[in-house]
Amino acid sequence: MSGFGAAGELPGWGPDGPSGRGEIFFPEEAHAAAPADFLQELPSYRSVLRRRAGPAGGQDPQGSVGPRAGEARGPQPEGAELAARPVREHALSIAEKRRLRDYQQADIKYLSGWNQWKRTSSKSWKKVLKDIKESLSYLQLWRHDIHSIEGKFGTGIQSYFSFLRFLVLLNFLIFILMFGFVTLPTVISKYGIFNSSFAKISPKSTDSLCTVYTPSGNKGLVYFYTYLKDLLTGTGFLETTSLFYGYYTIDAALLSIMRYNLPLAYLLTTFAYLALSLVWIIKRSVSGFKQSLVHDEDQFQSYCNKVFAGWDFCITDLNAARLKHRSLQYELQTDLEEERIKRKIADRTMKEKLRIYSLRIFLNIIVLAVLSGCFYSIYRATVFSQEKSNNSSSTNLQTNLLVQYLPSMVITLANFVAPQIFSILIRFEDYSPAFEIKLTLLRCVFVRLANIGVLLFSLWSQIHCANDSCKACGYNYELYPCWESAVGQEMYKLLIFDFMIILAVTLFMDFPRMLLVTHCSWKPVQWCGLQEFGISDNVLEIIYGQTICWIGTFFSPLLPAIATIKYFIIFYVKKISLIHTRKPPGRPIRASSSNFFFLVVLLIGLVLAFIPLGISIAHIPSSKACGPFRNFNTSWAVVPDTILGFPTGLQKVLNGIASEAFAVPFFMVICLIMFYFIALAGAHRRVVEQLREQLVMESRDKLFLIRKITEAQKCT
Repeated sequence: MSGFGAAGELPGWGPDGPSGRGEIFFPEEAHAAAPADFLQELPSYRSVLRRRAGPAGGQDPQGSVGPRAGEARGPQPEGAELAARPVREHALSIAEKRRLRDYQQADIKYLSGWNQWKRTSSKSWKKVLKDIKESLSYLQLWRHDIHSIEGKFGTGIQSYFSFLRFLVLLNFLIFILMFGFVTLPTVISKYGIFNSSFAKISPKSTDSLCTVYTPSGNKGLVYFYTYLKDLLTGTGFLETTSLFYGYYTIDAALLSIMRYNLPLAYLLTTFAYLALSLVWIIKRSVSGFKQSLVHDEDQFQSYCNKVFAGWDFCITDLNAARLKHRSLQYELQTDLEEERIKRKIADRTMKEKLRIYSLRIFLNIIVLAVLSGCFYSIYRATVFSQEKSNNSSSTNLQTNLLVQYLPSMVITLANFVAPQIFSILIRFEDYSPAFEIKLTLLRCVFVRLANIGVLLFSLWSQIHCANDSCKACGYNYELYPCWESAVGQEMYKLLIFDFMIILAVTLFMDFPRMLLVTHCSWKPVQWCGLQEFGISDNVLEIIYGQTICWIGTFFSPLLPAIATIKYFIIFYVKKISLIHTRKPPGRPIRASSSNFFFLVVLLIGLVLAFIPLGISIAHIPSSKACGPFRNFNTSWAVVPDTILGFPTGLQKVLNGIASEAFAVPFFMVICLIMFYFIALAGAHRRVVEQLREQLVMESRDKLFLIRKITEAQKCT
């Protein structure tokens, strides 16, 4: 009712086109003014009266409907705005849009030549950009494959493959950064391409024992299986290539007349790929966060969304449609189960609460015991592997390879066993189905990412020792003359072994199971059926591998290239597995919430990757026998050393920025900005709540009007 003007008109077009003020009107039948007492019977009006009741109550709100109606309309668009906005953006009928288009075309004649050219060029430029964007969409990686998967299996599974494509592109960009700014200048200067050369400064005031580094290269007659072992472990001929940190031993690349500071470039490129990953993940997660806020509504709205807007219109396959029917039924059953559990929780007695809380404490103690067992096993396996790998001259190939891969095998076993135990324990904790899934996933994420941290801690305990053998160089130079390459080899083995496990599961477990289910009619086999394509489990696999890549890129600059190839192959492996050897999940998750969840877990992995990289760069002494930071105590020391070469004024500015006098006010300003945005978010949240209440009130007004019309018809 508030959308009508004083004369009972709606903004639109009149028969004579726009008025002199630039407003547009369209013919509307005259409406008789509604009686004031009838308006006061509306539920929304009574709600306003109740809200205004209080100390300032007693005010007569009569007559406020008109002004509020005018405010609701807002300012009418002027002629310039109408001419500038495209016709498609106006909420008008087709006939009215045609008249508006004719008016805009006629209005161009009265513009100056400059304004005509500006408007025409703006339209042409927008059209060119639109055509370019549409053309580039056809060049998108796996565009047809992902659309086909979306049509057959829905948007939930499609979100996994889109996420996999995002990681392929991210790793490719990281590889371009590391190759362009680190590997390429080193190779060009070492081989004298384009009349280039390099400068190599020997470490000063360093014990000669610390500068001895003899990579375990192959000498003499080498068998074929030795190359295979080196390819799997990163030792031998691979250790002396540009794949690992130890290859980059120059201090500066002299390219024509330019001196390229390789240590500084190495460190800044590391910061650049971490910042690129952080910004890109946050940018992609913003849209998912908005959608998750939209879907975070009360149960009634959730029920309406499932009933009236729950269907996935991208589905074109009959089996996928049946699966979507079952998933919607499962979601409704889950909502009912959650309501039942909420009622059960509300009706619990004190004795029942004590029993369930005691049981949860006991089960969480078991969870901690499982985690402790996994961490201790990884620690012992890593220490044993490092000790035996350096004394492997008398062992055969199989034993040496087994010892090299022992930490990777223990980590993979822990990643498989621990989630199975967690899924069994969660059934006895009496949580709601939705919270069970979230808690289990968080535990699995913690296990996978913490296992990498325990592996690095085990390596650091061997590298940064407190014995007399570490005093000369600051690290265990006898066991690790180039400890950065050793860490890079461990990350390389983790990445390769994770890839082999994914391929082995598909070839030796999923494929034989599919053959048995297809060709064997034995009831137990048919009862087991095909393995479900678990979206969350597959996402955790690739996030685990991506975290390894982020950590290992500093120690192995070309590791992102291997990760790119790995994820490229995994895409086709998972696609074949989904179509032929596995079945879609019976409990699919919403695509919008799954995309946001994937990115949040990936962001957690990135944040956890900052910790070991920060410790390696700023705390552990750099190797004196290899790498670009041989002449520095730590990798971070190259930054203050570079600043010393700047002009005095610039040095003072940078030192002032790094001082406490700048840090404290900067921190206070950041806190004020953060508090402002928190208050702004709270205000937006209250506005959203008011708009929701207004929608509810409008629906009640409609019901009230329908009831009044029905009563009036019965009376007549």
